[in-house]
Amino acid sequence: MYKRLLYILLLLAATTIAAQKKPARVPAYHGLIERIQPNGDTVYVRLHGDERRHWMTLADGKTLVKENKKGYICYAKKKKSGIIVATCKKVKGKNKKEKNI
Repeated sequence: MYKRLLYILLLLAATTIAAQKKPARVPAYHGLIERIQPNGDTVYVRLHGDERRHWMTLADGKTLVKENKKGYICYAKKKKSGIIVATCKKVKGKNKKEKNI
């Protein structure tokens, strides 16, 4: 009787410990990715980070932020407090319409 109770308690403890383990994070894709701005411009960006913390850079290494109001990808700047925010300057790329002509 005590062996069976001990077995159940150990199994319950092992299950509880296994359930608390955090899932592995998946890294971002390392190559250049094509992003299309709302005005039709094509921008090639590189993703960094994982599903919890991530950011974009251009091929030359400049940090980018997606501005949520209109959906444009903008250059980023760092505030004195250390927070990274979008600037007013949008990233310009090749326009899809111009590329097809």
